[in-house]
Amino acid sequence: MKIDAGLVGELERASTRAQELEAQGFDGLVTAELGSDPFFPLLLAAEKTERIDLMTAIAVAFSRNPMTLANIGNDLQAHSKGRFILGIGSQIAPHITRRFSMPWSQPAARMREFILAMQAIWRCWYEGEKLDFRGDFYTHTLMTPMFTPKNNPHGAPRVVLAAVGPKMTQVAGEVADGMLVHAFTTPRYLQEVTLPALERGFSAAGRKRADFDLCYPAFIVTGKDEAEWEAARTAVTRQLGFYGSTPAYRGVFEAHGWGELQSELNTLSKRGEWDTMGERITDEILEEFAVVAEPHRVVGVLKSRFGGVVDRLFCTLPFATAEERQGYFEELRAC
Repeated sequence: MKIDAGLVGELERASTRAQELEAQGFDGLVTAELGSDPFFPLLLAAEKTERIDLMTAIAVAFSRNPMTLANIGNDLQAHSKGRFILGIGSQIAPHITRRFSMPWSQPAARMREFILAMQAIWRCWYEGEKLDFRGDFYTHTLMTPMFTPKNNPHGAPRVVLAAVGPKMTQVAGEVADGMLVHAFTTPRYLQEVTLPALERGFSAAGRKRADFDLCYPAFIVTGKDEAEWEAARTAVTRQLGFYGSTPAYRGVFEAHGWGELQSELNTLSKRGEWDTMGERITDEILEEFAVVAEPHRVVGVLKSRFGGVVDRLFCTLPFATAEERQGYFEELRAC
């Protein structure tokens, strides 16, 4: 198991922060497309680091097109000397159509084609294959020498796909190099829905689990005192309330018999009652989604939940000293 940390904060701090996280022993740096571009911090990080993986988790695929992301992926792969991992996700319909003003339809089928189109473009660039991709959503049939990159001896970056529902998860197993498990995923949902859907994807493509990375961002509620504990609990319950309001994620609640809570959270979100949404997440629900434990027990719970299942864990262990963190890393990497 590899351990990844978030590369967050102001852009001018990205290089320094990346160096710090590499020195602390993390295996990967992760950015997200929230209030800023996810690629710029990794560009800066690539210049100041040597071994650590650089991953977007996620960049929104449907706000772009396969050629755009193929170009960005090529340049970051070249600049990082082969350390870039392109983590992409679909987002949801309102954001794609109303925030990005881009088309939305059949997200799983569109995503499958999006990844296949990028792979066709990369084969054209790196293997000399004629570009002739014709799909239902994307068509790429023109590539001339002037627009063919020649700066990348490392080949295509790895592509990992974010998924929640079984259709998108199956797409990940079929065409991606890995999957970003959504934080809004419980161990039960992972075992009963996610892993079987991945296996269907592997089977359809004649692939093996050993060639695939499963990446998981763990929610952790802990603290050295009551104030820290309550702050962590409040932050996680609010995030779960926000995620739970999304209709596309209802299946996760339903796996536990909590389907009606999704409808309630969705109604509250439309009223803008964000704090109230977090208050609807009970301790029972919280413990299904998050590791809730004293600091010295956190790593043990992570191992019991995800050891032998997850290949990369997004988990910064902020409560640990530098010395403790190295010991925890060794324990988790042995899983």
